[in-house]
Amino acid sequence: MPPHSKDMKNTPFTQRHIALGAKMAGFAGYNMPISYTGINEEHHAVRNNAGVFDVSHMGEFILKGPDALDLIQRVTSNDASKLTDGKAQYSCLPNEQGGIVDDLLVYCIEENKSYMLVVNASNIEKDWNWISSHNTKGVEMHNISEKTGLLAIQGPNATAYMQQLTDMDITNLKYYTFCKGTFAGVDNVIVSATGYTGAGGVEIYFEDKDGDADKIWDEIFRIGMQHDMKPVGLAARDTLRLEKSFCLYGNDIDDTTSPLEAGLGWITKFTKDFTARPILEKQKAEGVTRKLVGLEMIDKGIPRHGYTVQNAAGEEIGVITSGTQGPSIAKAIGMAYVTTPHAAADTEVYVMIRDKGVKAKVVKMPFLQ
Repeated sequence: MPPHSKDMKNTPFTQRHIALGAKMAGFAGYNMPISYTGINEEHHAVRNNAGVFDVSHMGEFILKGPDALDLIQRVTSNDASKLTDGKAQYSCLPNEQGGIVDDLLVYCIEENKSYMLVVNASNIEKDWNWISSHNTKGVEMHNISEKTGLLAIQGPNATAYMQQLTDMDITNLKYYTFCKGTFAGVDNVIVSATGYTGAGGVEIYFEDKDGDADKIWDEIFRIGMQHDMKPVGLAARDTLRLEKSFCLYGNDIDDTTSPLEAGLGWITKFTKDFTARPILEKQKAEGVTRKLVGLEMIDKGIPRHGYTVQNAAGEEIGVITSGTQGPSIAKAIGMAYVTTPHAAADTEVYVMIRDKGVKAKVVKMPFLQ
């Protein structure tokens, strides 16, 4: 799809990316920046200092009312009853077969009354329809995706830089907590200690109205330019998340993978009833037949999505879901589903690259500790 196709949606910052010379491409129906100055430079900027991602393509739903929590509990795998005001959690939406409709964040705006769900851009309509189909008690639902802007300012120095733009105490925000207030002169901004890089930092949600998006962008970079903070594209976002072994929907998890196979047992709580609970409970009791593992290449080669994995006897035992050359670790790494007998650390396997078996080994995740 050409980068300026009329079929693609823009974020509030698309023209900024183009003006900065970003390489643009279609992603989940949006015209998005893939890179600005190069993947490695952007990757290291985030790991070592701070970088800014436009992730306004993500979806946001508001669920309100006395039965909002009940609905969330029935459709998600994690236990949202543990959430109090200002706390968030990672979760997933299991389907009837025990696969994953999507992974998401659940934000508790007001306990037992108001929640925000943040979903993947490519799954907005699918998730909305799925949750709506389970909304049997008339929970008030609002899809605010189109009018919500989202910037992720990530890196070890990101929060300290952003503290200069708000009176809220964001420096001491614990991981997976958030606050709401004035940021960069704009009211009702959510600042959340979350992100998809494992490098620290915050994500900020705001309504895209009255030039607020431009105001926020300008203020962030007014501060950022004093500290060599860089805009970062989706390509470096992918290398950063992969080094920390964060799953990407559509690659590492999908409608056919269970959270237990994907190593997401920690967000699968059997203390409540939810979609496909009996299937997942059975998997937990009996064990899964395949597992998502980390692979580190021993011989030269980069594992790519869709490459098959074989054992020493040449039998197919799995498939690569994500792979890259990790800039921070200087190693070729990948994630793969392999049969459980081959999932133990240090198991030698072969990734099929151009019909040749290239040696790799199973390693503990995350790749970057």
